[in-house]
Amino acid sequence: MNPVFAVAAAGALGAPARYLADAYVQERAPGAFPLGTFAINVTGSLLLGVITGLALYHGLGTLPKASVGTGFCGAYTTFSTFSYETVRLVEDGSLFEAGLNVGASLVVGLAAAAIGLAAVAAI
Repeated sequence: MNPVFAVAAAGALGAPARYLADAYVQERAPGAFPLGTFAINVTGSLLLGVITGLALYHGLGTLPKASVGTGFCGAYTTFSTFSYETVRLVEDGSLFEAGLNVGASLVVGLAAAAIGLAAVAAI
């Protein structure tokens, strides 16, 4: 299979998954903090850690790694929405929430990726 088509197909699944997951979380967690985007970026980081671990330690091929890692995770996670929502929080005067969004997204996202990688390495 052509890698470009595999990445595109996986991306076509990641984008609606992001939309649905964000809507699900935001309906249940109203407020200023963009918990939907946060949850998506953290779960996407965890998944990317798992995919990387599978590739590094268990021989996952380049096509599945590219399609899931780049295609699905690339469409599922969203740096642009994270950036926009952080700027919106600042503009609205929600400075604590903006700082929390930046700090928690960085720390928890990196931790999720590390946990995914370590969990697969331990198998």
